[in-house]
Amino acid sequence: PGCAAGEAAALVLVAVLWGSTGPFLRTGAAGLEEVRRQGRLQQLLAEIRFLGLNYKYMVPFLLNQGGSLLFYLTLASADLSLAVPLCNSLALIVTLVTGRLLGEDIGGKRAVVGMLLTILGVTLCVAGS
Repeated sequence: PGCAAGEAAALVLVAVLWGSTGPFLRTGAAGLEEVRRQGRLQQLLAEIRFLGLNYKYMVPFLLNQGGSLLFYLTLASADLSLAVPLCNSLALIVTLVTGRLLGEDIGGKRAVVGMLLTILGVTLCVAGS
């Protein structure tokens, strides 16, 4: 039970890291579309430089990648059929809440209905296994 509780806590942390960083990544990337260079390679390098030197993008990016690393490490002992739906469902909820707190348009009632249907589907899958 202690190991399962630790795995569950790690997966919840993964979901929070993944879900909360998405809206901040979108906010941090604001202005990227204004970066213009001649040639594909120069454009790519300018965009990488813009994002790489932007702490409003890099901090959430590194937290997101930390969540991915934790997910990878947790999968060594967690049940994959439970870990993936749990993380994805919780991350979706956290993304919607974080986006709403940041003032994003989350899609209104349709988004909430979609979220509830996703949670229902995951609950049925987890309960069936």
